[in-house]
Amino acid sequence: MNALAKTYERSRIPRYLQVAATLRRRIQSGHWQPGAKISTLEELEDEFQVARVTVRQAVELLQEEGLVQRRQGKGTFVAQNVKDTRWLRLAVEWSSLIAMIKENAPRFIPVREPPPVPRLQAGEGRLAPRYRYLRSVQSRNTEPYALASVHIAQQLYDRDPSAFQSQAALAVVSSFADIKIARAHQTLIIGGADMETAEHLKVPLSSPTAEAHCVVIDEHGIAIYVGEIIYRGDFIKLDIDLLRSAPAT
Repeated sequence: MNALAKTYERSRIPRYLQVAATLRRRIQSGHWQPGAKISTLEELEDEFQVARVTVRQAVELLQEEGLVQRRQGKGTFVAQNVKDTRWLRLAVEWSSLIAMIKENAPRFIPVREPPPVPRLQAGEGRLAPRYRYLRSVQSRNTEPYALASVHIAQQLYDRDPSAFQSQAALAVVSSFADIKIARAHQTLIIGGADMETAEHLKVPLSSPTAEAHCVVIDEHGIAIYVGEIIYRGDFIKLDIDLLRSAPAT
C-alpha cells in the first residue's frame, strides 16, 4: 500500500470528499487564482490515485459550491468571484465576543433531560446552587453555524427569563450592569461533528468543528455562565493581533 492510499485509509470520510477538500484548499489559498484552469480529470486521477468517478464527484461538489465552472470542451476553471466562506471571526477578548453575538437570534432546542450542572475544570470557579440549561442553534441568513449548550446560574436567569429565551445568553449576562465579572475565559479545541451536531448544523458527519468552552465567573467566585459552543469549521477564521499587548518601545 503506497503512502497516499494509507492516508485515505486513515479516514472514514468518502474519498471524493477528501479530494474535494484538497482542491478547495488550493482555491482558497490562491494556488489556483480566479479564472485559472485547474488540472484535468486525468491529471487529478493520476495525482490522487483514485478512480475517474471519484475525481468527477469531487469537481461536481466544488461546482455546486460555486467555486469552479466547467466549460464544455475547455476544462474546469476557478470562478471569478470566489466567496470567502470563513466569515466567522472567533473573538479573543470580551468586548469583541459580545459584539459578535449581540444580534444573534437563537433557535432554541427542547431538551428532555438537561444536565443539572456544567463541567468545571480546575480554576473555573465554584458551582452555583442551581442552573438553567439552554440549548440553541445559531444561524446567519438561515444557515446554521453554531450549536450552543449553556448553563446559566438560576438566580441570574430568573432576573429576565424572556431575554434569555430570545437572545444569546452571554449577551444577556453582559447587559446586567450590577453583575461584576471577575474572570472570563474561553478554551478552543478542534474536533469533528458527531451525529447530533451534524444534523443541527447541516454538515456531513465528522466535518471539522471548533469547540469553545467558555466560563464567566463573578466577584464571588461563582461560575454564572458556562457555555459549550460548537462552530462549523468551514466558517471559522481566527485573527489575533500579536502586538496588541506588546510594551511600547
